[in-house]
Amino acid sequence: MTTEMTMPRRGAGAGGIRLRTAIAAAFVLARLKPGRLRRVLDRCARGARPASYAETLEVFEAVVSTSRRCAGRYGCLPRSVAIALACRMSGVWPDWCAGVRAAPPFAPHAWVQAGGRTVGEQAEPADLRPLMTVTADGGDPGGHGDGDDGGRGAERAA
Repeated sequence: MTTEMTMPRRGAGAGGIRLRTAIAAAFVLARLKPGRLRRVLDRCARGARPASYAETLEVFEAVVSTSRRCAGRYGCLPRSVAIALACRMSGVWPDWCAGVRAAPPFAPHAWVQAGGRTVGEQAEPADLRPLMTVTADGGDPGGHGDGDDGGRGAERAA
């Protein structure tokens, strides 16, 4: 007796095309200047309800299993944008954040949060400092800047 031993294709199944579309769009959007990226994501978030942690974690797992570049150490920006876009295709939006790690190693980072918890991150929310946040209501709580300073932010802070 023989048994068929085939593996399902990556990204196949429910939402496969939509998921790959969100990932492709994320790589395009990740090339935008920070302020423009935030404005695009603000528009995408309009009219969405806040995503639950479970919904966002499911999308996170689908994104990292579909795209090796998103799963990699340096894929945080396209990964976070892809998760947000894929969630939006279901009518929900997690909190999309871009900022810095507050604990060593200090580095820029982008992530998503849902229910006040980071999704798929080893770092806790207290270890991350958001500079830009896009929430389900399309707002930017806390009055964070738009990040479109043309690279002059360090000059003003010095």
